[in-house]
Amino acid sequence: MTDMDFWNRHSAQYLEMAFETTNKEVLHLPDGYGKRAGDCGDVVAFFIKVTDHRLAHISFTTQGCLNTTACCNTVVALARGKTIDQAWEITPDHVKDFLKTLPEDHEHCAQLAVGGFYLALSDYQAKWKKTEKSA
Repeated sequence: MTDMDFWNRHSAQYLEMAFETTNKEVLHLPDGYGKRAGDCGDVVAFFIKVTDHRLAHISFTTQGCLNTTACCNTVVALARGKTIDQAWEITPDHVKDFLKTLPEDHEHCAQLAVGGFYLALSDYQAKWKKTEKSA
């Protein structure tokens, strides 16, 4: 397989999400944080900031393959600006559909990315409920 095969095999959306770097950052004092490791050895961590019950900022770090990076960036693109309830509706199938050319043998990367994001949402909701009870 040549380098051109890689570029021709993937959709523009996949390529954009695989090489996007602006969402890769550790967010200090996030409103929600979730970290998940996949059976493949890849690790993702999501950080979220919420303003007026909407996802105002989402970032991630990853130790994994290009497919995992593409899936994490896609989660950010799909979730940014959404309410928490809307964010819970994002599924691995949404990620795969957006990317169009995620290899079948790497569909677990979409599950890993969405799972890590769900953990960040859960963390936010747990903190929010604690704050609400103490008020």
